[in-house]
Amino acid sequence: MSNPRQLHFNAFLMGCGHHSAAWRRPGSSLEQLGDIGYYESLAQNAERGLFDAVFFADGQSVGDVAAGPRWFFEPLTALAAMARVTNRIGLVSTVSATFYTPFHAARMLASLDHISNGRVGWNVVTSMFDAEARNHGLEAMPSHEDRYSRAAEFIAVALRLWDSWADDALILDRAGLFADPARVQPIDHAGEHFRVDGPLTVPRSPQGRPVLFQAGASEQGRDLAARYAEGIYAVAYDLQSAQDYYADVKRRIAAAGRNPETVSIMPGLVTYVGSTEAEARAKQAEVDALLPAEQSLAQLSVFVQEDCSGWELDAPVPPLAPLGDFSGPQGRYATILRIIEAEQPTVRQLLGRLAAGGGHCTMLGTPEQIADQIELWFHSGAADGFNLMPPLLPESLDDFIDEVIPVLQRRGLFRTAYTAGTLRGNLGLERPLVSLRR
Repeated sequence: MSNPRQLHFNAFLMGCGHHSAAWRRPGSSLEQLGDIGYYESLAQNAERGLFDAVFFADGQSVGDVAAGPRWFFEPLTALAAMARVTNRIGLVSTVSATFYTPFHAARMLASLDHISNGRVGWNVVTSMFDAEARNHGLEAMPSHEDRYSRAAEFIAVALRLWDSWADDALILDRAGLFADPARVQPIDHAGEHFRVDGPLTVPRSPQGRPVLFQAGASEQGRDLAARYAEGIYAVAYDLQSAQDYYADVKRRIAAAGRNPETVSIMPGLVTYVGSTEAEARAKQAEVDALLPAEQSLAQLSVFVQEDCSGWELDAPVPPLAPLGDFSGPQGRYATILRIIEAEQPTVRQLLGRLAAGGGHCTMLGTPEQIADQIELWFHSGAADGFNLMPPLLPESLDDFIDEVIPVLQRRGLFRTAYTAGTLRGNLGLERPLVSLRR
């Protein structure tokens, strides 16, 4: 008899929290953002909550430094430190297929998989903005099609590099061989975007390969996820949009010849937990009140790729281009269009809705109310778990761990102890095996 299906949770760590005004609160963690101990503590808390993994996004340009913190540490470097103070929780980082090379990325991720004893995941992205491109010697971002073509080849090469050492390649015979040359082989890749001889300089890592995550919302992104992803970070504003995305991507996974049940789809989730619903709403309102309109309009301009600075705050949102005519990041933009269609907000209301999580699902209320909503999504074909986006750090993460997780555990929806030591094990994934012979 198979084990009952259970939820998966990642903790998406971002500065002082995902609410864009979180850093403005008196007593926020602002002064700790350059202290690795802060992130180590967050990872330890998430491990206390039995999360599958912590996750860092990444970006290649600084953005508007006046608007608040975005990036501080390079994430793989931070995760290496966090690996040393945790034992079971996974460690996932974004690495851009647009600016890295497969050999560089595969080497870093395999190294970190060794350091962490098999707890690393790679969130594959195609970067978005021209400002990022100009930091890497390009005048502008390549086309959407070119970015995804490069990403597909990038992933294929990285997988072959991780498989270039057989599981039994290391001999470690002081009187003879360090490794069997027949079990360490070049990949001799020559493709449209990359020329890579291989093999990798790092022996086969504990997981065989780091777990592959993806967050594509466009047609190309969904197809890429269907071919390669073992976990998917999704954007879903409401239950219906989550169900639509879930059904579509699971169908694509099956069409790619893979088992959809092995791929966990985890929409982003913002939560405000209170002893009453009124208390939870008060927590949200308190941080919303710190939101500066000018900077929020500037952020919205990035999301919709047009100048919003002159928009009247208490008027309806002006008409936006249809999704098919939009050339920027489509997942976030589609969510904004859905919010406008469903709620018909004023500009001010839209800014508040986007302030924490940028339009990802928001659940607020008592622990039982939030657990009810999570259970509904889980059992109605909308999610296999969630990528938790705490609006305030560390408070919102602690609230979820201390208040919501126990409710889910009592309902049999979430583990009460780790049963594996690797990220693959946490996610119920098999370890790929390789045995090379000439």
